[in-house]
Amino acid sequence: MAEPLVHITNFRMDFGDKTVVRDLSFDVHAGETFGFLGSNGSGKTTTLRALLGIYQPTGGVLHIDGKVFEPRDGARLGYLPEERGLYKKESVLDVMEYFGRLKGLSRTGAVSWSRAYLERVGLADKVATRLDKLSGGQQQKIQLGVTIMNEPELLILDEPTQGFDPVNRRLLMDIIDEQKRAGSTVIMVTHQMDEVERLCDRVILLKDGVAAAYGTVEDVQDSFGATTIRLHCTGTLPTSELYDVVSTDGRSADLAPRPGADAATILRELVTAGVAVTSFTTERTSLEEIFIRVYGDQHELAEA
Repeated sequence: MAEPLVHITNFRMDFGDKTVVRDLSFDVHAGETFGFLGSNGSGKTTTLRALLGIYQPTGGVLHIDGKVFEPRDGARLGYLPEERGLYKKESVLDVMEYFGRLKGLSRTGAVSWSRAYLERVGLADKVATRLDKLSGGQQQKIQLGVTIMNEPELLILDEPTQGFDPVNRRLLMDIIDEQKRAGSTVIMVTHQMDEVERLCDRVILLKDGVAAAYGTVEDVQDSFGATTIRLHCTGTLPTSELYDVVSTDGRSADLAPRPGADAATILRELVTAGVAVTSFTTERTSLEEIFIRVYGDQHELAEA
């Protein structure tokens, strides 16, 4: 197998006496879309910044294409950071042309690409508009265009669809998918689990700076129990060695079968225990459900 495009081994990041990431190891292979998942503060952005040399790691190895990233390698990279940064008092076309020239495009090439992109994202009438006169979502589209206009080998996107409505989310997901088909390797940080299931080949889930799960989407689903049982019922769910109760509101419940337990056996146990089941279905466990299982307690503490 070819060497991974991104290789991270035993990465550790300390800020003073606080350890943000500890002993983190994963690879991203050329041509894949990789989902980088986790709750706020789990270490995702810190890892990306260390990979790109913005932070000096406390320990471990972080390589892009076999070596530590250097600024002169930036022409092969597209990075959409969590904090956006554009010259907001300049016109849309001037800003895009400027960044295009920085990325090695000719003036004519940068202008031509920018006009075609603006047409694609519904902003063709904004070429002469100052960026600070655009909505946040429109500025986000410009930022993404600037990120991908050099057809990067590696595309790193930190919450690319944050704040978008469903229509524009779908548009940007289509654009990201096109980048992958054109040969880009994509690392995507997102809280939108449907985006991950649609686009990503493999994922890693961080919690408190360590990997809670890592592998293909299917591998991660299988590791948490590939099937979720959804039922509507009345009566008290019995404690069982066959399943764990993921959620319940007294009228419905989601159950996670334990290894070796099948749905028919679980249904028989419920009925025998006097639970009146009015509907009983099995579904593949979604990444959103897994996210809630992994990070739910953490979110509850944050909100308390």
